[in-house]
Amino acid sequence: MAEAEVPAAAVPALKEWAAIVRALLAGEQIIDVRKGGLREPGRHFGLPSVRCWLFPTVEHQRPELLKPAYRRWAEDTAVAPVSGAPDRAEAGTSDGVIEIGGWAEIVGVATVTDERALDALDPRVVWTRDYVERRFAWKRRDPLWVLALRVHRLLEPRRIPWRDAYRGCASWVTLTDLLDDPAEPASVPAVTDVAFEARLAGLAEVLPGGFRPPEPEPGGTERR
Repeated sequence: MAEAEVPAAAVPALKEWAAIVRALLAGEQIIDVRKGGLREPGRHFGLPSVRCWLFPTVEHQRPELLKPAYRRWAEDTAVAPVSGAPDRAEAGTSDGVIEIGGWAEIVGVATVTDERALDALDPRVVWTRDYVERRFAWKRRDPLWVLALRVHRLLEPRRIPWRDAYRGCASWVTLTDLLDDPAEPASVPAVTDVAFEARLAGLAEVLPGGFRPPEPEPGGTERR
């Protein structure tokens, strides 16, 4: 049966492992590192917006790719069957619903081309060093993007139905069943302003070139 037409949210969602979304919402890390998925336009990562929902996925997620203290976060991830494909699954609950727990403002961007910069990233992410190296090495001609994220937790997480359009290896998905702007529902910062600024400044000092302001792609969203 075809899915009913539902208006899409104006702000896209950044699709990331459920364990990493949990780390962002818990304030365990304030950055994400990206190379882009197989379904990216031109197979290159880009920024459609400087504000985004955080969409948890189990696609490619494996506990052994996280540092030992965080592996239970992958093991505990609830899984729901994907509509029309019972052999596949996505992060969610047993009734096929995805829980959206927060959103982020992308406040800075860095692109890494020197593997030595991974030393600065390692203590600031919950992935293993080996896995970050693998993300760096994939599509060697493309830089590794480092996104500085000012994350906010929704006071009341939103539960939305899984839709086939959310499937696949892509960094961004256009969600339906949500408000246009993530900042509209009540939310709180994942870390205090003081802590965030200190952590961001510390990372900027050790990353070659530091962070630059994010620039959405043509036609993207600069909503703030």
